[in-house]
Amino acid sequence: MSKINIIVTLCLSLIVSACSINMTMSGASIPENLNTFSVQYFDNRAPLINPVLSQNLTEGLKDRIANESRLNLVNGTGDVDFSGEITGYSVRPMAIQADAVSAETRLSMTVKVRYKNYKDPKLNWESSFSAFRDFESSQNINAIENELTAEMIEEITENIFNKSFADW
Repeated sequence: MSKINIIVTLCLSLIVSACSINMTMSGASIPENLNTFSVQYFDNRAPLINPVLSQNLTEGLKDRIANESRLNLVNGTGDVDFSGEITGYSVRPMAIQADAVSAETRLSMTVKVRYKNYKDPKLNWESSFSAFRDFESSQNINAIENELTAEMIEEITENIFNKSFADW
């Protein structure tokens, strides 16, 4: 009986080790042939300039991919490469009241992203991602802008990651 248990255990071990699927807790499925990634600096080409937005977005995307995948960040060009630019960043009134005063204001951001997969070029894509946050017009934008942009960067980098690695 013990020989049969040993044989069954060995067979199951071989079967389990032969089948490998690389999944992450984020639901991403990274092909085995991808090992590295790179993120180029995202220039801010929006009419309204936030001086730290480009750096924060670039670093936020690097952090998202490094923390949620097994890929290693490299300088230059990796197996997959992300590039693009911030094409929109605006503050505009939203809810106009009867006295022609805005009750709510919207901060919005749009990023154009180019994804290049050098191991499988047919998976390359280019897409725009947007996010916005509404806030009461009585609030000073300078006091809340950093917090709101951090939230939008979090949302946009999550959407970029999902489009790249989770097939949505």
